[in-house]
Amino acid sequence: MTKEETKKVVLEIIADIAPDEDLSNIKPDVRLRDQLELDSMDFLDIVMELRKRYGIEVPEADYQHLASLDSCAEYLTPKFEAAGIKA
Repeated sequence: MTKEETKKVVLEIIADIAPDEDLSNIKPDVRLRDQLELDSMDFLDIVMELRKRYGIEVPEADYQHLASLDSCAEYLTPKFEAAGIKA
């Protein structure tokens, strides 16, 4: 899975848990919480969906790696590759 595909996966999850958010103008290098109305429960839902849909575990100590779309891609792409997940 490429970093762009990983970003798409993250955006799909956000669209599912926060359907009222406009995701069309997300800046990939800006914190998601600064751009969207995501609270801590929404953030946990993202982590849970990654586990449920793809079997990707994100330890609490690594949550800061999911701050922006770019950092999500940087952190998650190797995990998707290691799990053999394709787009």
